[in-house]
Amino acid sequence: MKLLPRLTLLCLALLFAGIPMTCGTATAQTKNTQKKKRADLSIPKVEKKDVICFALYTVSDNILKLNAQLYPLADSDSKTVRLEIEKNGKWTKVAQSTVIEPGWTAPFRIANWDDTQDARYRVAHGTEAFYEGTIRRNPIDKDEIVVAAFTGNSIQPGHGGDISRQDLIDNVNKVDADVLFFSGDQVYDHNRHYAAWLKFGRDFGDIIKDRPTICLPDDHDVGQPNLWGESGKISTLSGAADGGYAKPGVYVKEVERAQTSNLPDPVDPHKIGQGIGVYFTNLNWGNIDFAILEDRKFKTGPAGRVPKQGPRPDHIRNPDYDPASVDVKGAVLLGDRQLKFIDQWAKDWTEADMKVALSATIFCGGAHVHGTANGRLHADMDSNGWPQTGRNLALEGLRKAYAFHLAGDQHLATIFHHGVDEYRDSIWSFCVPSIANLYLRWWLPLEPGANREAGAPEYTGDQLDGFANKVTNYAAANPEPVPNGNLLNTRAAGFGIVRFNTKTREIEMECWPRNVDVTDPAAKQYPGWPRTISQFDNYNPPSWGKLGQLTFDVENPVVQLIDADTNEVLYTVRAKGKTFTPGAPEGKTFVVKAGKNSPTTVIASDTKVGSEPATVSLN
Repeated sequence: MKLLPRLTLLCLALLFAGIPMTCGTATAQTKNTQKKKRADLSIPKVEKKDVICFALYTVSDNILKLNAQLYPLADSDSKTVRLEIEKNGKWTKVAQSTVIEPGWTAPFRIANWDDTQDARYRVAHGTEAFYEGTIRRNPIDKDEIVVAAFTGNSIQPGHGGDISRQDLIDNVNKVDADVLFFSGDQVYDHNRHYAAWLKFGRDFGDIIKDRPTICLPDDHDVGQPNLWGESGKISTLSGAADGGYAKPGVYVKEVERAQTSNLPDPVDPHKIGQGIGVYFTNLNWGNIDFAILEDRKFKTGPAGRVPKQGPRPDHIRNPDYDPASVDVKGAVLLGDRQLKFIDQWAKDWTEADMKVALSATIFCGGAHVHGTANGRLHADMDSNGWPQTGRNLALEGLRKAYAFHLAGDQHLATIFHHGVDEYRDSIWSFCVPSIANLYLRWWLPLEPGANREAGAPEYTGDQLDGFANKVTNYAAANPEPVPNGNLLNTRAAGFGIVRFNTKTREIEMECWPRNVDVTDPAAKQYPGWPRTISQFDNYNPPSWGKLGQLTFDVENPVVQLIDADTNEVLYTVRAKGKTFTPGAPEGKTFVVKAGKNSPTTVIASDTKVGSEPATVSLN
């Protein structure tokens, strides 16, 4: 028998193995047909009347910050952009701005803004281009403030990124969200931020133009797969695990101008390396005080600093490693400047009923399996579970404000109750799912969690993450083991809605798949959602006891608990109603301060757990 050609034998072997045959001429044809499409990031040529792509704004403490994003202007075009407000049926110019290149942005800042009423605005360029929207009044009279939260805006067709965002637009309008929060990776192209940002604006501009919007640029936005900013250092290592930025500082500054110029003024504006700015600040809206954090910008890179435990300097594959060995001295997470800000923010309850922290990602290693269903990774230093000391400092600061934490980045929706010294002694976090899911992750601990709720999945309950941080999981929207069919929902894509009730102080977390109507009673959320907690669950350690109940002669006073021996402020919070029973550690004595809007009056000294109730006059 004549021997078959080697290529034919190979094709037959593949065929019998169940592998699609791609041999000879067929190989080239199949590769051409199976080659994944790439997203179209060409910048469209627009008419002069359409040169304004979209606009983002916030209002906080009666200061309006608005950033208009333009398409490229011709050399002969004016570089002046106007902001106009409709008054008595006529448009009145209230400010003008000079377009900044590169990036074609036009930022505006207006002090003494009247936030008690809606205002129609338009951004104007020349005599033809106008872009209109509504600057909303401050919803301080609403009991419920609705935040719609998003992350991971991949636009690649292979991830479902070419599927219309209209379902997201429709749902935001149906729930009439008060605030939009994009926690990072609005842009997934590492070289063409401007082009991708214009597409982001075309996709989401219709909802952004009419409500306060917060965008936090994360690693992919600034053009790299992971980010340890290390105060502006220049990264020289592939993957950037040595810390710093892979792109030149001028690129990073362009990204941050586009995405953050509409945020309230930074609380500490000193620049970092390469002249890169900072934007960490707070936004007070609807009597909710949002801390806007930069959890990547100051973070230390692991390469060369921690013992390598896998093929990558940031991945730990050895399950028997000592977690303490990577919590190296000097490693930074939020950094001193942001920790100082959090400390001051936690004590200031001016016109605030509730506190919320917004950042790129959550303070733990929130996944066990990465990439594919068999890609178990013991610990990931690109998460905020590392460095552990920095993680604990962040949580210790935020719990002093009873702050709820809303974030993204993980490509996996989760609810965690974090612990520092004991389980559940710190804040709750909600990590929202990706708009279109690029890189899959699963929360699948090898052992069932302890102290699970009745009937809850085994992956819930008390666990240690890969860095031995204490976490309690309540929900995880794990993708299917082998995602197929619907590119969005089998990959656990979606978005989050959080409802903050300033009257009851309840926080309701919702986690929705893509392409559902959230107002349809038959629509189902991901398993584990919705979940409602109290604001006061964000600092209620199981080991604590209670001081005597305090009864006030004013509604909702601000109460502060201070360690009598160390003078450390344990927490500051606005009480609900006229009574408040402070929680406190056993075996210590405390000073309690209170006031209508700030804790200015000592109302108890040398008090301890089990003390007698007291009536307090603050008038």
